[in-house]
Amino acid sequence: MRILITNDDGIASPGLEALATAVREAGHEVVVAAPSTEYSGMSASLQAVTTEGRVLIEQTPFGYAVPAAPAFIVVLATLGVFGDVPDLVLSGINPGANAGRAVLHSGTVGAALTAVARGRPAMAVSLDYLAADGPNFHWATAAATAVSLIGRAAGAAPGVALNLNVPNRPSAPVVRPATLAAFGRVQIALLESGDDFVHTDFLRSREEPAPGSDLALLAEGYATLTPVRPPAEASEAAVPHQRRPPSDRAPHD
Repeated sequence: MRILITNDDGIASPGLEALATAVREAGHEVVVAAPSTEYSGMSASLQAVTTEGRVLIEQTPFGYAVPAAPAFIVVLATLGVFGDVPDLVLSGINPGANAGRAVLHSGTVGAALTAVARGRPAMAVSLDYLAADGPNFHWATAAATAVSLIGRAAGAAPGVALNLNVPNRPSAPVVRPATLAAFGRVQIALLESGDDFVHTDFLRSREEPAPGSDLALLAEGYATLTPVRPPAEASEAAVPHQRRPPSDRAPHD
């Protein structure tokens, strides 16, 4: 299987290298194309840096370094910029969980959603790292878990991406299906404001996640797998019929 691996932390990210190495060792054809620098929190942005109208791509020994957001890189891949169109897109490994409805803002998840919106199956992969863990990132655990789920990701329903979060532990975790928590691991807090400024910060949420949600199961030591979709019509939310303005009505309306 030909697999594109990207991320939102940049081409030099150790999580990207760990995932690419594990997928290649599993026997898959790997193409790495990732941002030249960090593009975290970009969601599915199509932002790119151009020089005289061109996006300049650097071929490094590890993969393609692109001065663009990961979703834009996925679009390029589906256009054949990096060779044959990939059979599957993997995005990660992100240092920190991408969980709850805050995945809306994630560049890691945004890349996966962009892939399925363009007809390619995809999975986002994140390591539930916390500052309290110190310098220990168990990339190999997350990479091995992702590799074990490649078949499931490739066989997901059309238009559905998988979002995988793996506890930062040395041993392989049990994977559980999970719903999205109503909030993210951290939330933006307003620290102070004035007439011409605001001061914000990201603070850990104090809300308790619902049982069975990704944040609740991660706290219990499980890896979580959640199917997510790109934006779609909310067919159950009917929009009331709007009457034409009086001036547009026929004489006998």
